[in-house]
Order: sequence, then structure tokens, then C-alpha cells
Amino acid sequence: MEANKDKDINLLEQSIREKEVQDGNNTDSGNSEHVLIFIIIYVRLGADVLTEQQMFYGYKAEWGFQILITFSTFLIGFCLAGLFRAIVVVPPELIWPGVLGVTALTTTLHHVNQEQVQVRYNTWKMSRYAFFTIAFCVSFCWYWFPGFIFPALSYFSFPCWIKPESKVVNQIFGMSSGMGLLPITFDWSQISYVGSPLLIPSWAVLNVFISLVFWIWIVAVACYYTNVWNTGYLPFQSSQVFDNTGNTYQVKKIVNAASGYKLDVKKYLAYSPVYMPVTYALNMFGLSFTTLSLLVWALLEKRQVMVDAAKRVPRLVLESLPGRSREYSEDERGDPDVPLWWYLVACIVALFMAMFAVQWWQVELRWYGVLLACAVAVVFYPALALVYATSNLKINIDIFCRIVAGFVFEGKVLANIWFFDIGYITTIKGLYFAQDRSPFRLLLDYADTPKIPQRKLFLVQCVGMLVGTLSSLGVLNWAMNHIAGICTSAAVNGFSCPYSSTHFNTSLIWGAVGPRRYFSNHIGYSALLYFFIIGAILPIPVYDMARRYPKSLWKRVHVPLFIGGLNYLPPAMEMNYSSWAVAGLTFGWLIRKRLPSWWSKYNFVLSSAMDSSVGIAGALIFLTIYFTGASKHLNWWGTEVHKNTCDWKGCAYLSVPKGRKFGM
Repeated sequence: MEANKDKDINLLEQSIREKEVQDGNNTDSGNSEHVLIFIIIYVRLGADVLTEQQMFYGYKAEWGFQILITFSTFLIGFCLAGLFRAIVVVPPELIWPGVLGVTALTTTLHHVNQEQVQVRYNTWKMSRYAFFTIAFCVSFCWYWFPGFIFPALSYFSFPCWIKPESKVVNQIFGMSSGMGLLPITFDWSQISYVGSPLLIPSWAVLNVFISLVFWIWIVAVACYYTNVWNTGYLPFQSSQVFDNTGNTYQVKKIVNAASGYKLDVKKYLAYSPVYMPVTYALNMFGLSFTTLSLLVWALLEKRQVMVDAAKRVPRLVLESLPGRSREYSEDERGDPDVPLWWYLVACIVALFMAMFAVQWWQVELRWYGVLLACAVAVVFYPALALVYATSNLKINIDIFCRIVAGFVFEGKVLANIWFFDIGYITTIKGLYFAQDRSPFRLLLDYADTPKIPQRKLFLVQCVGMLVGTLSSLGVLNWAMNHIAGICTSAAVNGFSCPYSSTHFNTSLIWGAVGPRRYFSNHIGYSALLYFFIIGAILPIPVYDMARRYPKSLWKRVHVPLFIGGLNYLPPAMEMNYSSWAVAGLTFGWLIRKRLPSWWSKYNFVLSSAMDSSVGIAGALIFLTIYFTGASKHLNWWGTEVHKNTCDWKGCAYLSVPKGRKFGM
């Protein structure tokens, strides 16, 4: 597995070097400028919490709160990346595959004249620039079909079209609420829903695919058709939660502004417990409880990385002293690194802003909750970064944050969502900031461009945080006030806020109901607590077997990915993962094995072409077609066939008798 990781990075490094030879090292400062622009715009907002608070709970925050809490979230993540850079940035073995597409694209755009001089790619004469242009244009034009003209191409589950009323057929082959066992889609946005599969190492794709087969297609199916946790009365797959009649849970019956956004226990007991679909319960809760495996895995597999990082700490401290930074810089060009105290000051500022925001605007989270959430982020961040830096896949710790907040702030949903924001979203921001600082060495070290000093990069990221905060909040508030039906099933062009909806349902369970009530025996979900034990124990025997048999398949088993790789499910669907796995294994294993020169030359460029073209086409379709209302004039079989099925309607396997309830 380690050998495969090294090949990924070595092939790209070699291709960049060859580009320099082919072009005579004729580049300019525009390359570095484009990298800096990318770093600024890559600072992106996870607006799920603000959206959840306003659209689902009805609490509209003032601009002051939005700016302070958003910027502090960015800043805490920024500090995590800086303070832990000895672990997540400095080690040369960390690949950060997620940025390889951007790196390849940037070098391609700045080597337009590369044509016939071939060093390694004597079989493939087309330049990367020409390949990117063709792939971009074809993908851009094609996306108008699944994105507008023929939406059924996105959900090409033709067995469901043939048997639209058959529950079992739709549950097996369905892509909206079914298992997605026939993952045929012609929509790149569906295939890359969890990230571009062309940027994921094949060993990581395989671990996640095996996880999908075992946990969803075997365990979840067995639980569903035996009606474990009364899941047979609910859709197999959904990001919604339900009451004991099988209908969508009416949250405002138990939590609303009149109750101070706290659980009304009497109304809750009179209404219904919260029930989850089987995939929701098993993945978002059961497998999320196994996050302890991250810490155990990191101690077993990456302890040497952490030991080496600890040895670097004295050196980093010396670099922070006045007049010593250049002397002790690890940069061969003598570029002084960013002193640790810069990050410490930024961290203090971020904590003050976050604590002031939650105290002044009374969102139920107290100042000590901010500190506790930051402590959770600090504990888990190094392990999360080590997984992400090698696999380009994120492991969720959001449920762990929700449970901690559920015990400390029981019944307070707003406290729960902001504890989640500071404890989990900050770690995600930290991963992106660390990715900015580490992998661009591929471009900057091997391309003949002016180098970007670390302290200037620090400044660029700070500017990016400020610009990202203001621009993202502006877009968010505009969207919530101008897009019809936003965050509902009736939203145009899919603006149903799937992530915010999922987080809302999760905060309802852990914030309003609370773990103490939810894990009571009369509901039945207490069995999910055993996943904590599974997560703590499973890495140990796998590590032992891999050490005993280093040439066996045990060496390729990655426990955090096996039990936490399905972290987007829901709101992602099974077909998103299965089609993603097919594409990932096709390019990362089959094509790379059969056509290694094609793969090393075009794979990352193709990923960039697909992602950028679909993104631009999607924005153009929304602004010109859906936002203007022109989409109402296109209504034919290709726009409706997938909607007239049990799969789209979310039919349950068992029916609740009229006037009856299940469970309690």
C-alpha cells in the first residue's frame, strides 16, 4: 500500500519535471500568482450550521454573529494546521492527493507550448493543455443533458422505471432511497459527489467499497428486512427522520421559538420518539461511534510520525525566537518559517471572538462549551489529518461532538449545533489549510517559478479567510432570501440543502432529545453503543496481522476507512459511493495498470477538466434556466420518469396500518 502511495506522487513529480525540460524552463510569475489565487478562493465556508439554524429552526442570526462565528471557525482551523504542522505538513511522506488535480492543471496552463518533445510519453502525443481543453468542452456540453434536458440520466435505474410500483425492485436498484445495486449514472456530479474518484488512491477506494458492501449491502439489508429498530416501516435510505406513523418528523411540535429552542418534554412524550432509516442509524450513528478507531489507529500505525514531530518541536520553538528563524529554517532556500507564536496569537483571537459571539447573542452555547469543543478538535485533528493527507478522504467526528454536547447541554439544540461547528467544522477547515501549505511543494519545488515564502502564504490565507467569510455570507443570505423553496423538497435545481437537513436531524436527536433519552432501552438504539467498543478494539488485531504477515492483504486494510469511509451517507446515496468506486478503480487500478503512461500524463488533468466544467455548467444552468423560471417549460418523459417510482417516493417495505403506530 505504501508503495502504491509513493507511485502516485512520483509519477506526478516526474511529469512536472519533464514539462520543465520540454518547455525549456520558460515560465513566469503567473504560475505562483495562480497558486495564490487558488489558495484564497479555496478558503470556503461550510454554511450548513447557519442554514440549519435559520431554515430549519427559524432562528435568524444577526450579521454580527454570522461574521464573528464564521471567521472564528476559519481562524481556529487555520491555527490547528499551523500548530500541528510538524505532524501534518513537514513529513515528506504525506501526499495530500486532493490537490494533485489543481497542481497538474496549474502546470498545464502554464506550459501551453509543450507539444512534440516527449521524454516519457512517446505513445501519447497530445499535450495536456489540448487534452484539458477537449475534455472540458465535451464535459461542459454533456452536463446540460443530466443537469437540465434529461435529468433521468443522473438516476439511470431503469429496472425501477419498468417496475415503478414494486417496493422490492425499487429498494434493490433504486438510487434515491434504495441500495443502488445497479450504479449506472451519466452525471459526473453524482459520481464525484463525495470527491473526484480520480484523485483517490486505489487502495483507499477499495477499502471504502468493501465498507459499502459489508455495512450497507449486507448488514443494513439484513437489519432492514428483519425490521430491526422498526426500520422496515421507513425508507431504506433517507436523510430524513420519522415519527411512529412513518411520516416525516414534525420538529416544531417539540422544539420552537416559543419553547426557547429547547425540548418540550411533555410534547415530545405525547408525540413520538425519533426513528431513523436503517442506513442513517447504522452509518451516521453506529459507524460514527467508531471514531475512537482513529486515535487507536494513529497510535499504532503513525506513532513514528508523531515521535519525529515531537523531536521537531524544539526546532520550531527556536525558529519562533527573534533573529533565529532563518538560521533554523528547514527550507533549503533560507525562507524563514512562520513562528509558532503567530499561530498562538491567532488562536487567542479566534477563541475570544467565538466566546464573545456565543455569549452576546445567546445561542445557548456558553464560553466553556467553546473551550471544550476546541479540546475535542485538538485531540482528533492530527489523526484526521494523517488519514486525509494520504487518502483524500475525511473521517467524521461530528457524532462524537454531538454526543458530548448532548450530555453537557441537554435539550438545547442551538448549543448542540454550534458545539458541532467549533468541534468538527474547525478540523475540516484545518485540513484544507494544511493542504494549502503542504502539497504545493510539488508545483513550487519542481516548476521553475518564483517561490512563495511561508510568511506570505500565511498572509494570503488570512486574506482568504476574511474574503471568504464576507463573500460566502453574502451569497448564503442572498440564496436563503431569493431562491424559491430553498431547503425543501420543492427547491429548484436541487437546492434542498441536503447537508444542512442531515445535520438538522442529527442535532434534533442529540441536541433536543439528547443521548440519555435516545439510548433508553424502550427505543432500541442502545445496541449502537457497542460500536464504541468495536472502534477501540478493531485496529489492534488488524495491526497485529499486518505486522505478522507484511505481504498479505492485511497490509492493505485501513480500519478508519473501512468503518468511517462512508461519512457522507446520508445525504449521499449508495449509488454515489458505488459509481464513485467503479470510476476510481477503473482509473486508479485498471487504466493505471494497463496504460500507465496515459494515466500519469492525463489522469489528474482529466479530473480538473471534469470538475471545473461541471461546476461552471451547473452555475450557468441555474442562473439562466432555473432561477429565471424557464425550466417550467420543459416537461417530458426524461424529466419525470425517475420521479414516478417507489424509489423516488421513498416507499417503505412494511406499511403502517391506518390509525396505528409502530414502536412505542
